Amino acid sequence: MSQTKDILKNNLWDNNPILIQILGICSTLAVTNLLSNTLIMTLGVSFVTALSSLTLSAIKKLIPRKVRMIVQTLVIAFYVIIVDILLKAYSPEISKNLGPYVGLIITNCIIMGRAEAFAQSNPPGLSFWDGLTSGLGYMSVLMLIAFVRELLGFGTLFGYRVMPMAFTSGGYNWTIMVMAPSAFFLVGILLWISKSIMLKNETGGKK
Repeated sequence: MSQTKDILKNNLWDNNPILIQILGICSTLAVTNLLSNTLIMTLGVSFVTALSSLTLSAIKKLIPRKVRMIVQTLVIAFYVIIVDILLKAYSPEISKNLGPYVGLIITNCIIMGRAEAFAQSNPPGLSFWDGLTSGLGYMSVLMLIAFVRELLGFGTLFGYRVMPMAFTSGGYNWTIMVMAPSAFFLVGILLWISKSIMLKNETGGKK
């Protein structure tokens, strides 16, 4: 139990894929202008990371070292294809909005990183949990960024208006919030805040 808690804490905060490892930045810039798109994208990444880690951990002794990276890519691609098919079948509009970024989950460094760093040396159950919580750590940051961008850029949350029309149709809307540079700056702010909190905890709150 303590190990699963440690993995959860590590992936959500201490070793967060974006805030600490600085991975998955491309999708952070690309899909976080709307909460609905971000939610689907991050759920897809969590699904792929968890199941690919589980699968690769289960078959690791059967994979020759020379072709390990190729097999990892094939396993990841298999689960990404499943996500892509499900999206096209049950949520074609979001699938269209995400465009090529669903397919690019295959190249997401978080997935390959967990396969190499954890799944190769741990049992399937723990590997699944590590992959899932890594995806949740990734999701938590992207959803926070998407919340700010959609709220200030469109005046909506999950497509539902929460700010007056004058805010978004007049001269007060933040056009930059729907553009990729805003995600870059928000990631920088989150990095600064998280690093400051960690440093404060390490020094016991002393100046």
